Amino acid sequence: MSETAVSRLHAIEARIRATEAEAGRAAGCTQLVAVSKTFEAEEIRPVLEAGQRVFGENRVQEAQGKWPLLRDSFPDLDLHLIGPLQSNKTAEAVALFDVIETVDREKIAAEIAKEMRKQGRALRLYVQVNIGEEPQKAGIPPREAVDFVTHCREAHGLTIEGLMCIPPAEEHPGPYFALLQKIAGEAGVEKLSMGMSGDFERAIPFGATSVRVGSAIFGSRS
Repeated sequence: MSETAVSRLHAIEARIRATEAEAGRAAGCTQLVAVSKTFEAEEIRPVLEAGQRVFGENRVQEAQGKWPLLRDSFPDLDLHLIGPLQSNKTAEAVALFDVIETVDREKIAAEIAKEMRKQGRALRLYVQVNIGEEPQKAGIPPREAVDFVTHCREAHGLTIEGLMCIPPAEEHPGPYFALLQKIAGEAGVEKLSMGMSGDFERAIPFGATSVRVGSAIFGSRS
């Protein structure tokens, strides 16, 4: 499995670089976030040893079970929370993660600000936008995203560096990626976390600065 994961990692990296070139973007401008949710530490370690340092996890509790020991061996890793954050897990999330990509409501923004002050940590933060306005998905509605970014900055002193989205699964993602790019410009943020295993090559031409790829690297989840 580890050899397969490493070979898949290199293949995804090559596809990212090729897509950057085709889109006329600078080589290396798109960061790969390897989504390691549901995979154990021994399955992740070979990918770390191959040079990948940026990883995404969906659940705080699951991440707590594997990443502290991995960080001992790889202190330069960059861990992103890409799943929804419950307010009662905010302290643990601020202690463990380097980036939270799912700031999506006032209560979470306030809790993150409080915990960062308490712990003396300065995480990089993204606002999650419910780009397709799907009722089953978390995120700020597109029409409210700019005001919410401003509120996070002014009311809580948070540095919001980017936006994140997950387009509707059954629709062409291009218009949704274009909308997130437009909102980012209006909000004055530079980072765009968009594109996953099935559509990351479509996200890069619309300015994705990071893509979240899991199954295309690690294989199918059990």
